Amino acid sequence: MRAFILAGGFATRLWPLTEKRAKPLLPLAGKPIITHLVEKIPDGMPVTVSTNGAFADGFKKWMDGLDRKGMELVVEGTLRDDQKLGALGSIAQWVEAEKIDDDLLILTGDNYLGFSLEKFLKAFHGNPLLAAHDIGDLERAKAFGVVVPGEGVRVKAFEEKPKSPSSTLVSTGCVVFPKSTLSVVKDYAKVKPDNLGGIFEEFLRKNLAVEYFTFTEPWMDIGSFHSYLDAHRELIGERALIDPTATVKETECRGSVTIGKNCSIEGSELTDCMIFDNVTIRNCTLKNCVIDDGCVLEGIDLQKQMLRTGTKLIVR
Repeated sequence: MRAFILAGGFATRLWPLTEKRAKPLLPLAGKPIITHLVEKIPDGMPVTVSTNGAFADGFKKWMDGLDRKGMELVVEGTLRDDQKLGALGSIAQWVEAEKIDDDLLILTGDNYLGFSLEKFLKAFHGNPLLAAHDIGDLERAKAFGVVVPGEGVRVKAFEEKPKSPSSTLVSTGCVVFPKSTLSVVKDYAKVKPDNLGGIFEEFLRKNLAVEYFTFTEPWMDIGSFHSYLDAHRELIGERALIDPTATVKETECRGSVTIGKNCSIEGSELTDCMIFDNVTIRNCTLKNCVIDDGCVLEGIDLQKQMLRTGTKLIVR
């Protein structure tokens, strides 16, 4: 089996944080989002990461810092959102180009998975398999693709963002494609290249058995400012995670706070904030904010803001 991580999106909803940085490379609890995924992939399994041309250098630098063998980067020839291949299109192109003939573990690079991938893979018995999170609330399930269970661990049907969900099981960005289904994946990708969830409906239409694995551990699909902060709070809890190279003086940290490398913070109040690297903050009150690399803030009060790299806001 091989792992394939989808990381080719442009994440425009998280601009300016993702203006020059891929969403999977955003920090979360002290490491990039995608690193949390890679660390869960069993040792020895080859891992391919697919990204676009705009973010290729960032992924190369990230890979160079990993202590893992068998990593490969595939770069799509796309530089803008309107050029992207789509999730299935990326998979199909790679499978065709590399003549892949293995079972595939497919992961989406902007998801955080709280469960064990080794346990998930033990549930794979040759049929297409997806990880389904029990969200526990029919109202919340309306915002997701819903898995309708059949007998045992078989999937009966899928419902895409239904008004009246039939279950609280929602599909996540963690699936296994058996090698016997790769021809179906390639054919379907020609018609609907960006419909990863739809491939399972296609399997059912072709009378292929589809199975699901359920979990209740944390799962976060990080697609917006609010979901990014929610994931931050979930993993950090009520504490401050401060890099050893940062200097923090006369500052009160409340809720979930992370402070990155070489930051200098003094005389401030931080509540539920993510402070990236090389940031200087003096006499500020920040709440529910994400402050990107190299920002300089002095004498300001901010709430629910994302600041782009190098922003300077100084009130004396």
